[in-house]
Amino acid sequence: MLHHKIPFLRIIIPLCAGIISAYFFRAGQNVIIPFALLTAGVLISSARKNRKPTDYLFSCLFACSLFTAGMLLYYIEKRSISELPAHEAVYTVAINDFPEEKAKSYKAVAELISVRNGSENTELTGSLLLYFEKDESLTEWQPGDIIAISCVPSQISNRGNPSEFDYRFYMENKGVRYTSYVRKEKIISHTSPERRNLRSAALIIRNKIIDIYSESGIAASRIGLVAAMTLGDKTMLEPGQKESFMKAGVMHIMAVSGLHAVILSMFVFNILFFLRGRLNILRILTALFILWAFAFVTGLTPSVLRATLMFTFLQAGNLLKRRSDPVNSVLASAFVLILIRPSVIFDSGFLLSYSAVIFIIIFYRDLYLKLQLNNILADKVWQSIAVTFTAQAGTLPFTIMFFNMFSVYFLLTNLIIVPLSSLLIIIGCLIPLFYKIKFLAMLCAYAADKLAAITILLTEHAAALPGALMENIGLSLPEALISGIIISLLFARFVNGKKISTSAILLFILIFSIFRTAERIQLRQSSELIVYNTPGLVSVGIRTGSIMNFYSFSDTIPETVRHHANSAGLHFNRFVMSSVPVLIRSDNYSILINNRISESMISEFAPDAVILTGRKPETESKIITARPGTSFIISPEASPANISKGSKEAHKQANLHYVGISGAYISDL
Repeated sequence: MLHHKIPFLRIIIPLCAGIISAYFFRAGQNVIIPFALLTAGVLISSARKNRKPTDYLFSCLFACSLFTAGMLLYYIEKRSISELPAHEAVYTVAINDFPEEKAKSYKAVAELISVRNGSENTELTGSLLLYFEKDESLTEWQPGDIIAISCVPSQISNRGNPSEFDYRFYMENKGVRYTSYVRKEKIISHTSPERRNLRSAALIIRNKIIDIYSESGIAASRIGLVAAMTLGDKTMLEPGQKESFMKAGVMHIMAVSGLHAVILSMFVFNILFFLRGRLNILRILTALFILWAFAFVTGLTPSVLRATLMFTFLQAGNLLKRRSDPVNSVLASAFVLILIRPSVIFDSGFLLSYSAVIFIIIFYRDLYLKLQLNNILADKVWQSIAVTFTAQAGTLPFTIMFFNMFSVYFLLTNLIIVPLSSLLIIIGCLIPLFYKIKFLAMLCAYAADKLAAITILLTEHAAALPGALMENIGLSLPEALISGIIISLLFARFVNGKKISTSAILLFILIFSIFRTAERIQLRQSSELIVYNTPGLVSVGIRTGSIMNFYSFSDTIPETVRHHANSAGLHFNRFVMSSVPVLIRSDNYSILINNRISESMISEFAPDAVILTGRKPETESKIITARPGTSFIISPEASPANISKGSKEAHKQANLHYVGISGAYISDL
């Protein structure tokens, strides 16, 4: 049976279900801990009476204990992030990476060490997202450096726009809940530790390897691509390069992950071809050593650790001469990562990499054997197509869910770019090895530089093809999961020749259609007013069913608004306002847009909602207080420093909303 062949499957499923439940229901320790103790007690009692693992009662209790463990692990992880006060204090932190230069600041994530309370220091956990005022001294900072700063932490918040990426949740899953801006004079001290942790040392070595690339002759315009593909450092990439690779469907080659692990391991296996038979163990150990060394110099990032751990578990079965199922080995590596950081299951990289690997393990070989080619070159091309198609099929639902896009020419681009990237990765890894032998290092650097130039050129041409990218398409989580099941069933029927019932496939298609239809019905039966959080712009949307009427003072439609309309499948009507005041009526609901309000205007128009525009909107607190049934919305044009005194006095009123501070305003009509 499946649970005997893949035992980690029945461990992973309830564990992840518990983590997801803890996220959605936000259960606290008063619920989780008693439930965990009760489940553990019943499980132990059942195990003593009947130790048969096939016993259904024992299996159910075992699943419940894993479910509870998942809830508890997620709760402990979130509780481990320290709560910070919303006032200025002195914090001691350790810089996690080299500061990244932005247009007006330097960005760095720092691990919290302690906060000073009077004469005492209180230990802290978690990390802090910091933006430092530009100063040349920051370029000398290295990962692991200890700094003391005086700052006011504020919780990371989203802009609150519909269909928007949940940046706050994304950062919190990385242990970062707060952010702050630090001026030069607020940096109290900066010291280098006597000993750096393993990750900090790895990042410093990675930076030195990038310097070796530059010294060996790789052009400045292409060193960013080489560093991204070989070391996973994407900070040096130009925005245009990222966009081109995304449109071409080959962005995955820039993320050091399973592809890189396979390329390096296959390279090592091939050059050590003479180690066979009993010496095969030495070949496997050598490959594992080089792979873990590669993981170290890439900074021990989560993506490369994930891939290296997967490969290690797969090869461990070979070393032990045990015929374990590859899927079980992959799930075992996932289990280890989940225990270390439960929220990793919400990470896009985790879901994409594991879904791709599992699909390749299950379906690739059977798909490849569907077509037998005698020509070696044609066979290699077919292998590449089969792997790419299988991986893309496995990741398709999650790709659409996370990124709302899909590359049309992914087969063509991967067929050309992946072999080039494989050569580039191998040569890029050889450059630091030959650094002391200048001739060989420069020869490798020349080859890497030309390969990078060709890769960039081909990618730009592919991205420029008409219809290269399907954008602003979306799937909800349930829809993505159902889509994944449908794709798996179709693959199993076509590729493996499994007797998958047509009715089972049609059933899941029907369920998917029901979800989509229910969403459309709910959309058509509702209306809402949306004041988008688009900094510096007034963006007002009135949605009636699937029709969106958009009002602004600009001819340009913000990307946030366009993304929402396309993702939700809305029919878009644009109206450009020339001056204020503007009165908009939608059925029995009226909206007044102006840069000030007065009692006479309120009496004349009797609006249900007032949207205040301009950098310094004028209002009176007594008007807001006197009309609790009217919503007053301050547009994101106004910064907190420019909001009038009257508005600040009315800040505590429930009917006043600052879009620039509290996020987009969304209200049913």
